Amino acid sequence: MSSSWITVIAVLIAAFGLAFVIGRLMTLRAGLISGAAAYPHIDPDELGLSRTGPTVLHFSAEWCGPCVGLRRVVDQVCADLPTVAHVELDLDANPVAARKLSVLSLPTTLIFDADGQVRYRASGVPTVADLRSALEPLLA
Repeated sequence: MSSSWITVIAVLIAAFGLAFVIGRLMTLRAGLISGAAAYPHIDPDELGLSRTGPTVLHFSAEWCGPCVGLRRVVDQVCADLPTVAHVELDLDANPVAARKLSVLSLPTTLIFDADGQVRYRASGVPTVADLRSALEPLLA
C-alpha cells in the first residue's frame, strides 16, 4: 500500500470516530434534567397543577413505548415524596398545552413549583435519582 492510501484510510477512521463520539454525546444528553428556559405564564388550574407544592407533569401518548417506563419512574418518585403531585397529559388529547410548553418529543417531563413556574425539564426517561434531585430543592 502506498502512503496516500494509508492517509486516506486514517482520515476516514478519524472522521468515523469523531462522528461516533458526537453521536454518543448527543445520545447521553437525552433524558438529562436541565434547568428550564423561560416559558409563558401558565395557569396552574389549566393543567391541573398543585398550588401547595411541586408538580411533575409529563406528556405521553398511547403509542409511546418509553412513556410506560417514565410512568413507572414518576410513580415511584411520587410515592417516595407524597407532597409531590403528578399529572399526566396525553399529547394527542392536549396539543395546545404541548405547543405552549414546546413539547417536541415524547416522553417529556416538566417539574412545576407551587407558583406554576417551570423549574426543570427532561426529554426521554430520567432516572429516579435525577427526578428526585430535581424535586428535593422545591420541597425545602
